[in-house]
Amino acid sequence: MAMLHLASGSPRRRELLAQIGVPFVTLIASIDETALPGEPAERYVERLAWEKAQAGLTTLKDKDQAVVLGADTAVVLDGRILGKPESRADGLATLAALSGREHQVLTAVALVDAQRVESRVVASRVRFRALRPGEAEAYWDTGEPRDKAGSYGIQGLAAVFVSQLEGSYSAVVGLPLCETAQLLEKFGIPCWQA
Repeated sequence: MAMLHLASGSPRRRELLAQIGVPFVTLIASIDETALPGEPAERYVERLAWEKAQAGLTTLKDKDQAVVLGADTAVVLDGRILGKPESRADGLATLAALSGREHQVLTAVALVDAQRVESRVVASRVRFRALRPGEAEAYWDTGEPRDKAGSYGIQGLAAVFVSQLEGSYSAVVGLPLCETAQLLEKFGIPCWQA
């Protein structure tokens, strides 16, 4: 059986893969995550997932016995990708924009080996309740939103902001488990090994 490598430093993706009993080795694959001019959000996340997986594969000596998983998540509001916050002001502006509104979360997962690449994009809809005065600031001060796309983590303290979710919870966290398991099966890697 091929060895799975996770091309991600995300602790959330590590936890999700472990949750479905898939052993893996983590590697870091640095890529430029800048969106291309006019690039649709769905194409953007799929391209980044694929590039992360490909970059991870190039770091390995024994490519014949390896499968590399790359993933990327984007929060999209009114067609605009809301990345990780660049500053406190940026994070608070993002939270204010999400307040009382529905947005889309797109997560792409890509698997590559020496012969092929397979990918999927999962779209979910998340609705925030209206945030009360001071809530965004208090949330920012916890430190949690600073490294998260869209300035929030649904699996953490921001769960209290989410009034509705349509789609895949695990995809919003960072890795769509149903679709990931289906892709892993195509590469001969079963779930529930641990």
